[in-house]
Amino acid sequence: MNYSENFDGETSNHELQHVEKFVGVSAASGSAINKIQLYCESGVELWVDLKMDSNPQYNSDHMHMPRLTAFPQGSSPQVPLSDFGSQTFGGINNKRASDLLISMSAGTEINRLRISELASKAMEELVKLAFAREPLWKVDTASNTEILSEIEYMREFGDMNATLLEIVKMVEVRESQSLPSLDMNNSEFSIGSQYKPKELGPKPVSSEASREIGLVRMNPSSIVQLLMNLRQWSQAFSNIVSRAAIVGVLSSTGVQGNYDGTLQVMTAEFHAPTPLVPTRESYFARYCKKLGSDTWAVVDVSLEKLFQFPSRNFRRQPSGCLVQEMPDGWSNVIWVEHVEVDNSLVHNMFEPLVSSGFAFCAKRWVATLIRQCQWLETTMARRTCFSTDGGFISQQGRRTLLKLSERMVRSFFRENTSACSENKWMSLPWPTSGAENIRISMKSSTGDPGRPPGTTMVFATSIYHPFSRKKVFSFLRDEKCRSEWWDMLAFQHEFHEYAYFTIGENPGNRVSILRSMNDKTKEVEIFYLQASYTDSMESYVVYAPIDAYAMTDLINGGNPDYVAILPSGFSILPDKPMHQDETGGSLLTIAFHIALGASTEEHMSPHQHLNVGHKILETTLSLIKEGLEFMI
Repeated sequence: MNYSENFDGETSNHELQHVEKFVGVSAASGSAINKIQLYCESGVELWVDLKMDSNPQYNSDHMHMPRLTAFPQGSSPQVPLSDFGSQTFGGINNKRASDLLISMSAGTEINRLRISELASKAMEELVKLAFAREPLWKVDTASNTEILSEIEYMREFGDMNATLLEIVKMVEVRESQSLPSLDMNNSEFSIGSQYKPKELGPKPVSSEASREIGLVRMNPSSIVQLLMNLRQWSQAFSNIVSRAAIVGVLSSTGVQGNYDGTLQVMTAEFHAPTPLVPTRESYFARYCKKLGSDTWAVVDVSLEKLFQFPSRNFRRQPSGCLVQEMPDGWSNVIWVEHVEVDNSLVHNMFEPLVSSGFAFCAKRWVATLIRQCQWLETTMARRTCFSTDGGFISQQGRRTLLKLSERMVRSFFRENTSACSENKWMSLPWPTSGAENIRISMKSSTGDPGRPPGTTMVFATSIYHPFSRKKVFSFLRDEKCRSEWWDMLAFQHEFHEYAYFTIGENPGNRVSILRSMNDKTKEVEIFYLQASYTDSMESYVVYAPIDAYAMTDLINGGNPDYVAILPSGFSILPDKPMHQDETGGSLLTIAFHIALGASTEEHMSPHQHLNVGHKILETTLSLIKEGLEFMI
């Protein structure tokens, strides 16, 4: 089955009719009701019954496809939808999801089969891609990443006849640069529609495909649960997933924790850690299958391939991972990431990183999975910790601080750096030279114990540095450099690392308690919780101020959910797709999250707040540059 499809800038009335006939999955037997749960914008829980008529001919022809879990009339599913995680995580475009729900209610039996068949064929393709070698996969030496040969992919998975293969051969030897239609009377099969993505405006749609193989210290069943449980998946990959929701669980075993054969419809936004790169949003089916006694597979495939949604500029080709059991609780993970996307709105600063496929490649997903496993291992470890002054931090206190650090980092990525629509980023309302890349987001909180009440503001921007990612990371995470160079609030204060917990083997990957002391009085004025991490793909330093009373409670094992924090920090990416973090430049994203009522001038105008935030960003970036140049 050929998964390569075009994007359409305009959607005709005929195409919109397909939206009203969206998807289901056929039951292999009997009449049943499938209940799809969705939280609408009003917060009202909405259920839609999808009638399914038995059709004997499907029983034998489609037994290889996922079976829909059939529930008796008026009953609830054996496996509540909550077992798959929260049905919405972090919010989602509810209007689009509501449209999808309406479409599903008008679905026909044949459309149920289409999505089931799509998931099954996507699984077959994922398995082939996972185990294929050259010439289908080739290594990009600059980024040390396996990338897909588009021509070989079309040979293997495309619907190409002998004439098309001859044209492809010509392209390979550069004898032809244009690919005309094989049949001008057949709009469904042409070189333009089946091989080369259609252009959207000034730039063509691009294809990104990569593969990464990594050893993960987690057993296969736990990895599968992490991928199939919405909340676990969203939290583990918060540096990539901005918002996610399960629109419906269409097939399941009915046994909690057993995801073999589970098929669910999802929607998600994927982001890079900067407001200057647009998010990628898609509806897709996620299908899990056990391939043998020691191997699992989880595959995603866009539903836009079957049902043309309006203004879709992103397609998730069959992507996902195979998880193979290894000795001593380890797993071998083979991750394939394959998408078609319009990158025309990406900022020029990040264009090389995004257009190369590096920003959203398979290696980033595997690196994040490894980081999550390291964090879980640190959280569950039975060990105590002592502070620099000999104080004792219990195991429960360590877990409490680690849990708060996870929420802090997750909030930083989703609220401070993601370009998702919910953040409503704005530029400065007045023209300012050098401030074109500054973005501002206003937020409000009431009744959330984990956030200060009232209005807050995020100031964020990204900038190029000629210094390596490793150098920038080491400089920003060092508490001594903080007080000596870049933190305006740390002047005339000494910073000390009071205690820390290492994540993994890299000593720079840690959660630290920093103590700020007045130079004159030598009294501790405030604490900071800081999380720093670096891997082969990205680095970050995230922190939040915490008063002495709250920090004492946390160290003693208090509830971290009731500690109000506003994270700020830095995300660091390489300036180009390369695997050595000691060379080249870096792209630094800085984000400050401040409470508007925190100023000593209680009645500052919005214009004054914007001026103050702009000056803080501008001055901090200048101080960081001076400090890095001095440290050379």
